[in-house]
Amino acid sequence: MVLYDSATLGGSCSGSSSSSSSSKPPPLQQRQQTQQDIDGLLAGAGYRVRSSELRKVAQRLERLETAMVNSPADLSQLASDTIHYNPSDLASWVDSLLSEFTQPPTCPSEFIMDPETNQTVVSDAWTTAEPHMPQVHQNISYEQQSLNNQLTVDNQLTVVTAMEEDSGIRLVHMLMTCAECVQRGDFSLATSCLEDMQGLLTRVNTVCGIGKVAGHFIDALSRRIFQGIGGGSINGGSAYENEILYHHFYEACPYLKFAHFTANQAILEAFDGHDCVHVVDFNLMHGLQWPALIQALALRPGGPPLLRLTGIGPPSPDGRDSLREIGLRLAELARSVNVRFAFRGVAASRLEDVKPWMLQVNPKESVAVNSIMQLHRLLGSDLNRNSPIETVLSWIRSLNPKIMTVVEQEANHNQPGFLDRFTEALHYYSTMFDSLEACTVQPNKALAEIYIQREIANVVSCEGSARVERHEPLSKWRTRLSGAGFRPLHLGSNAYKQASMLLTLFSAEGYSVEENDGCLTL
Repeated sequence: MVLYDSATLGGSCSGSSSSSSSSKPPPLQQRQQTQQDIDGLLAGAGYRVRSSELRKVAQRLERLETAMVNSPADLSQLASDTIHYNPSDLASWVDSLLSEFTQPPTCPSEFIMDPETNQTVVSDAWTTAEPHMPQVHQNISYEQQSLNNQLTVDNQLTVVTAMEEDSGIRLVHMLMTCAECVQRGDFSLATSCLEDMQGLLTRVNTVCGIGKVAGHFIDALSRRIFQGIGGGSINGGSAYENEILYHHFYEACPYLKFAHFTANQAILEAFDGHDCVHVVDFNLMHGLQWPALIQALALRPGGPPLLRLTGIGPPSPDGRDSLREIGLRLAELARSVNVRFAFRGVAASRLEDVKPWMLQVNPKESVAVNSIMQLHRLLGSDLNRNSPIETVLSWIRSLNPKIMTVVEQEANHNQPGFLDRFTEALHYYSTMFDSLEACTVQPNKALAEIYIQREIANVVSCEGSARVERHEPLSKWRTRLSGAGFRPLHLGSNAYKQASMLLTLFSAEGYSVEENDGCLTL
């Protein structure tokens, strides 16, 4: 989260934007960069294999599959041997399987499971029986049979898991290949890639991991190819549906809780000593952020101030005044804790349609402007009018706010090149879905995934004004806000400690808070 006040910067800003250049790199350089991106994704997933080796690995896997089909009797030996190899090193793993599978029969070895290490040990006892001598059958106890059966099942699972991991790697490779075909306009080859990926999806677990993520990106690519890159036919859902999904995303993971809690803390400190305060919320939704602030103001030493809240949100499709309903609930809460409260709702389909006069800001008020994941929607350009982000930042500056809180995703989904944007999105949303695995509450988790899926569809499938999910990294936001006349306010150590405590309260295992030059990142 970034905090800004409206004080004018001294001197001029000479920093340059870090956005990509519009000139296209040479084909060889572009291919090398693409291979490096794929290698990075494979390494991040734990696979020790390069993209240039995937074709050879696939050929060897086909040989392995042929050998397994032609010699089914030797599968148990193959399964037993696989436990000694690391499937993440695909090339050497497949070579080892082939070499073991094609070796001539040798004297049988006895496999024993070490009860302490739970690993298979090969004994040195060799049989002395002649090839044509009758074999003596041993009496095997029930416990020994169960142990051998369990060992066989475990080894078979090892083979299945390795094949599934290989399919996952091929999915990543084909996703990148399909995106490259889309970028250069080869939709025939891209369609062929889609068909191959649909087949690969049947070999992986689509409930979690790369199978689930790949399924969403395949759907997004299909929409782009078959419905056109304009994205006009892609239905982002009604405002009511988006509010429901937003609520479940809020409940499923700590991202929005962290944003609301930290922004409220900064607003509370900025309002210290002021008797009349006004919060302008760019995305009211269900008003989830404001009960905590109302209660905190009620406990302020010296008594609470007069709180005005202006909430901006989309018009209700069914004709009811949903903004007013939210305002009434917040007013009832404020009355119960003796906080003087006034609410105003501003219905607007787009933030750029809001005008300063609609907010009715009083010059004697201390104003806070709150934007939770909204400003990135203004980054689209239109040659027929001024840039929306510049227009909105200009009138925010005219309000002379005491503080402006900005929360945005730390991602780079606004690059002009489709392949670069696709690669960044694949990495970012893979991490996002991994973090959702910590949520075990249904239907919050399932609906939160739909919320993220719609973002993926917009990033990948849409272009022009239809593409509103244009996330940018912190460095670009710093440059843009500084150029609009805002200066950063550093969050203190108190905010960092409270945000860390919040994660503990919500049992957000695996999450951590980082401080980056006055900004907090989850």
